[in-house]
Amino acid sequence: MTALPRLFRTTAFKLALIYIGAFSLLSVSLFFFIMQGTNSLMRAQMVQTIDTDLEGLAERYAYSGINGLASGIRQRSNRPNANLYLLVDYTGNELAGNIREVPESVLAQSDGEIKFIQYARPGDTPEQGHAYEAAVRIFSLPGEFRLLVGRDMSEQSSLRGLLGQALSLWLLAMLAIALVTYVFVNRRVLRRIDNLTKSSATLMSGDLSGRLDVTGTGDEFDRLAENLNTMLNRIEALMLGLKEVSDNIAHDLKTPLTRLHNRVEAELSRDLSAADARAALEETLSETDSIICTFNALLRIARMEAGGTALHADAQDLALLAADVLELYEPLAEEDDSITFSFDAQSPCPAYVDRQLVSQALANLIENAMKYGRPQQGDTPLNIVVAVKEQATGACLTVSDNGLGIQASDRVRACERFVRLDSARSKPGSGLGLALVHAVMQLHGGSLELSDAQPGLKVRLCFTRESGYPNKGK
Repeated sequence: MTALPRLFRTTAFKLALIYIGAFSLLSVSLFFFIMQGTNSLMRAQMVQTIDTDLEGLAERYAYSGINGLASGIRQRSNRPNANLYLLVDYTGNELAGNIREVPESVLAQSDGEIKFIQYARPGDTPEQGHAYEAAVRIFSLPGEFRLLVGRDMSEQSSLRGLLGQALSLWLLAMLAIALVTYVFVNRRVLRRIDNLTKSSATLMSGDLSGRLDVTGTGDEFDRLAENLNTMLNRIEALMLGLKEVSDNIAHDLKTPLTRLHNRVEAELSRDLSAADARAALEETLSETDSIICTFNALLRIARMEAGGTALHADAQDLALLAADVLELYEPLAEEDDSITFSFDAQSPCPAYVDRQLVSQALANLIENAMKYGRPQQGDTPLNIVVAVKEQATGACLTVSDNGLGIQASDRVRACERFVRLDSARSKPGSGLGLALVHAVMQLHGGSLELSDAQPGLKVRLCFTRESGYPNKGK
């Protein structure tokens, strides 16, 4: 019973009432139109039948007089489905006819116009009274005779009753079908809405793992549920990313901040000369710059993964882009004989990318190779190879070294934030380089692949021909 008031308040119930009312009004109007048209048609046919019969009686009266007219009426009264006739004299006595008990007041209105009267048939008992209806014309004849010619309207009345009964049955059937359809549809719709409400309540309580039910019918509720589930997946991923960033900041920045605090505290406890104080400040500034760089890298990654970074993509030649970035590091190779750079590119190699973000990603890969890609043998120089090639699916930018590389089991984890492998823990860094590159490739809709360079590590940035288009102009 508690569900009934809720049903009455639903939009589906109100719409059902509107539809039932509209269709009922339309049905009644249609039936009345049909009934009115049928009545008009039958009345016209009835009047035509009476007038045709009158013409024949008039000719009979003209040739045979009143006696011939009475004889003709008697003959016609015995025919099947005969019209109605009555011939009376000036005293009201019946001379011929097949109806009885016509009021004198009706016979007195002998103007020839169509009139609707109640009459009785010969053989009816007085208890039946005037049980029948007819349309008649009444005329006065010389000698104060009066003639009534008409047509029984029982067929027309039966048709009206049949149409009225059909209308009643149609309205009842329509109401029954509407109610059955409403109950079926509304129960199903309410069940889906209840599921949406329960899932929403679960999500609002903080459990982002809940998802809306998808029945597989492909209806509007399924499409809504699929879109909401996609949105919830995105929200859950962003919330998990935020939690990871917060946890990583708390975990990985605690050590440098503690080290910075201890250094400042230790230096303050000593009596420093001006040179020592300056050196301590320079070390503190360097440590602070490192922390700020880590924060900035985290913010850039978070913004790119959340879609908050605008992708200003346009047509670029990856070969020229890589050459410009590599040119910045060539002076290092000239100063350090242990580092060599090689460049292998097919130009032009077009791609639709954000030049600034891809340049930053390439710079991160080159710096990672310079930090962690040195060969194990100390006398072997580090060779960093940058290659750009066009493939059938798009363009690929590759950076490889001849160092120790990364084990296959660690390559996926190496792209996560703050992950530093055992071989890199003794060297400076924040563990955000590959994470930033991964975020840039996700923003472009491309892929990041780590493989074995035999020896060393090979990192491939692959851009499809549609890369950049999903977020164009964002």
